[in-house]
Amino acid sequence: MQIRADALPQQLAKNLRPIYTVFGDEPLLAQEAADAVRAAARAQGYGERKVFTVAGAYFDWAPVLGAAQAMSLFAERQLIEIRIPSGKPGKEGSEALQRYCERLPEDVLTLVTLPKLDRTQLNSAWFLALDGAGATVKVEPVERRGLPQWIAQRLVAQGQRVPEGEEGQRALSFFADRVEGNLLAAHQELQKLALLHPQGELSLAQIEAAVLNVARYDVFKLSEAVLGGQVGRVLRMLDGLEAEGEAAVLVHWSLAEDIRALKRVRDAVDGGKPLPMALREARVWGPKERLFERIVPGLNSADLTRLVAAAQVCDGLVKGLRHPDWPSDAWAGLRRLALMLVEATAGRGQRAHTLALQAG
Repeated sequence: MQIRADALPQQLAKNLRPIYTVFGDEPLLAQEAADAVRAAARAQGYGERKVFTVAGAYFDWAPVLGAAQAMSLFAERQLIEIRIPSGKPGKEGSEALQRYCERLPEDVLTLVTLPKLDRTQLNSAWFLALDGAGATVKVEPVERRGLPQWIAQRLVAQGQRVPEGEEGQRALSFFADRVEGNLLAAHQELQKLALLHPQGELSLAQIEAAVLNVARYDVFKLSEAVLGGQVGRVLRMLDGLEAEGEAAVLVHWSLAEDIRALKRVRDAVDGGKPLPMALREARVWGPKERLFERIVPGLNSADLTRLVAAAQVCDGLVKGLRHPDWPSDAWAGLRRLALMLVEATAGRGQRAHTLALQAG
């Protein structure tokens, strides 16, 4: 049975499943989901806890299988945690997990923790056995567009809130910009606000004074920001990636891949292919597919040809080659390329703003 992470507390309050499998790559939310299972287990009398961490290709599964079958010495019920940091139990582990799910006694509750899993892992026999025997909880990162609401909900949970109207939206947007991509740090900043200020309404000035800039940026999220026409966010992300020591070559590769994909799709559409078919052939899917569906109809081949040429020039910049018409600094070149892509894919009003930034 699959359940959402935000629905887990309600499910735990109703009845405990024999096995809970928590998987995903957001550390804070994964930790909170696992803590919720542990708390519910303690409340239901699962007083003994055993933890097994599956590490290495030669992990011995016999103690895990034995623990589930052994009678507890200290309590009537026991909680067994199986941690698989790699997400790959191996052939022996796959068979062991399937046997484990088949033979689990009533006085044992099991918590399995895993990282983010790909489609093959989700369709594996061992994962399907875990899902069939209990509940699987997928922990997903909070996207930037949903971050202000997430922050607002967390503030309410600790008895605080932002003002109504524009000031409150500005406060939440400021908070989100400072913690994007780093929920653990966002949680700490929320706790700081709870210590610094009493319950009730927080002003924009109080939030600006307290919340540190702890954002962490993902080069692949930069692509979504560029294609989404989010100029301010694009520039913040590029500044952050540079400050974090990200490789300029990787950032260029991400931008160039988008330009090449847009060119392939536009050429295919111009050649008579339907847009959905062109996107599939270009291997564009997920959030990026929706962005391409909006962008491609408004693009023309000449703009994309200029972008391809600009990406080639920028490729030389990040490898130390200068160009007379481009900045000598690689990151300055990346900013220019990113803004060119934003300008080509944005609406008219956004284009004027982007061109003004490029000129500056």
